[in-house]
Amino acid sequence: MSIRRFAVARLRMPLSHPYTIAYETVVAAENILVRVEDERGRAGFGVAAPDEAVTGESLASAAEVLDRIGRPHVYGSDPGRIARLASSLERLAPEAPAARAAIEMAMWDLLGKQAGMPLYRLLGGYRSRILTSITIGISSLETTLIEARERVRQGFRALKIKGGRDLDEDIERLRKTRERVGPRIRLRFDANQAYTVDQTLVLIEHMRSVNLEVIEQPTPRDALRELRILQRRSPIPVMADESLLDLFDTFKVARGRLADVVNVKLMKCGGILSALQAIAVGHSADIAVMMGCMDESELGIAAGLAVALARPGVTAADLDGHIDLEGDPAQGLLRLRNGVLEPSPAPGLGITDAIEDRLEEAMGEAPLGLAAP
Repeated sequence: MSIRRFAVARLRMPLSHPYTIAYETVVAAENILVRVEDERGRAGFGVAAPDEAVTGESLASAAEVLDRIGRPHVYGSDPGRIARLASSLERLAPEAPAARAAIEMAMWDLLGKQAGMPLYRLLGGYRSRILTSITIGISSLETTLIEARERVRQGFRALKIKGGRDLDEDIERLRKTRERVGPRIRLRFDANQAYTVDQTLVLIEHMRSVNLEVIEQPTPRDALRELRILQRRSPIPVMADESLLDLFDTFKVARGRLADVVNVKLMKCGGILSALQAIAVGHSADIAVMMGCMDESELGIAAGLAVALARPGVTAADLDGHIDLEGDPAQGLLRLRNGVLEPSPAPGLGITDAIEDRLEEAMGEAPLGLAAP
């Protein structure tokens, strides 16, 4: 069953609680919806969440790739040969991982519907649920403690605290957060490339009583030597995020043992197949893998969750990019209870009739004019 229709649309979703990280304040998620349709009229959906600071893509550049390269290659392609399509797209658009991920996501959703299987089972089905952390942005100590307490009250058992603007304030926020939430809540810290090696070591020295689970990307993305130094000297596991975009980056991290953990995201590596390969590389090198995300529709989170559930190499998840988004047409696709994410049992990404209706409506509200000929 080949693809007979292909369309994309813009999707802007304001955040009910904007947040700040080391280099920006995020007030909304700018996504692109992708829809493919086979000869029997079955539709598959995907989403791109381009981020210039991470993937190098803007909303406009991702849309241009979807039109110029995606449309002619998707139209007439076979959902049963996703690897062939993904390989062609990677060769033709290597600098557009989020756009490629959206296309592949839609094809996998459709393939799951054709096979009558949820995607996480189609990909391997190692587990059926996974704990996710929830992010707390940079804010005052008082605001951080209020939000941490509220998230724990909501059932979250893992918190990721953002930092990188002021070392002393970060240390104080982490200490006080631990005191507020108690010893059983997992605490992760993400500096988003804002620290030097010396600053990170100072933070580590003050974390002895805090029991941090991981320190994520403390140094600049291209400073691999510094990342390696920290991996050697830190008693707390060090995670590579921005330093790792594609499969080759995963191999570099694994070969040089530059980090203890890698953060794999569909939008960074270009799709589900590349993510599965990156997970295998990390797993083979005894490097832990966390499945992460951008600020993206629950549709994209469902795809990331499917990958996280499919493989034993994924040991943690940070799949919270859909939480607090307003106007997400895919809202309700996943089940979140006590900080644990579970997929929908429906085929593909689990889209119900009601959610498909909302996705179709969203496609019609802000079309980018990329319909197949």
